[in-house]
Amino acid sequence: MELRDIEIFLALAEELHFGRTAERLHVTPSRISHTIKRQERRIGAPLFERTSRVVRLTPLGRQLRDELLPAHQQIQAAVERATARAHGTTGTLRVGYTTPWCADLVLRAGERFGHLHPGWTVQIREVQFDDPYGPLQRGELDLQLVEFPAFGSIVAGPVLFREPRALMVPAGHPLASRESVTLEDLADIPIVSLRFELPRSAEDLHLPRYTPMGRPVRRGPSYTYWPEVPALVAAGLGGSIVAARAAQFHARPGIAFVPFQDGPTIDYTVLWHTDVQGPPVPPFVDLLRELAGADGGGADGPGDGDGAGGGGAA
Repeated sequence: MELRDIEIFLALAEELHFGRTAERLHVTPSRISHTIKRQERRIGAPLFERTSRVVRLTPLGRQLRDELLPAHQQIQAAVERATARAHGTTGTLRVGYTTPWCADLVLRAGERFGHLHPGWTVQIREVQFDDPYGPLQRGELDLQLVEFPAFGSIVAGPVLFREPRALMVPAGHPLASRESVTLEDLADIPIVSLRFELPRSAEDLHLPRYTPMGRPVRRGPSYTYWPEVPALVAAGLGGSIVAARAAQFHARPGIAFVPFQDGPTIDYTVLWHTDVQGPPVPPFVDLLRELAGADGGGADGPGDGDGAGGGGAA
């Protein structure tokens, strides 16, 4: 089997769609179909089950994919290393994040990116809520994983994953004993807010001023850095709208996390500045999307990952 035939097989095994595979490899769908049929004749058994509605791997196809993929990745990495040495193609991709689960995703993507693009290293840093876009705008970062909407000269990539929201409340508050809350319940507890202003689109999404029925949402004490929020909530001074996943990372005595029945999800996207045109950006974004999807949190549409809805948090 020639290298190009292996690439076609592995691409179809990932996409499970002849049209998308052809578009990805810049060939015609008939070329993909012809190549797969030739491989199946040579092997002597079908590699894919194909109907008018679905394409899926046969057990033999899955076995072949699992055995070919590591070898193919090694070949790609070897070529990348040789190319990097020949052309001196090296550099650092600087990526920011705002929550620990975004950090986990970036670290996994960075490790894999280093294998696929040996000349490049990935540096990550946490971005604080008091300056959510500053590092990106000042050119200190190339990419950023964030829950805030993009604006101005910042470009939004794909939505990587969507998180349901929860209300973090003092453990002794009446809402803490509920199985779930609604947006109307926001009128019953002060909401911890930021000491600085967010863009209006982000504030409307994360720190609503009114419930759907028009009841005012009171502002509680303000904060600059996320670690202040659980302390304020535990002290009984207010609640905070957070990603539901925050309960796994920030649980502590004195607070409870109650899921919302309604309201939008917190959508995590990747952002970059319009001036960033470096070649590593698109492949790194592709890796983030692939890994987020593999985690079961992939999302459709442009924008598969802290969490805070709402002025809230990681």
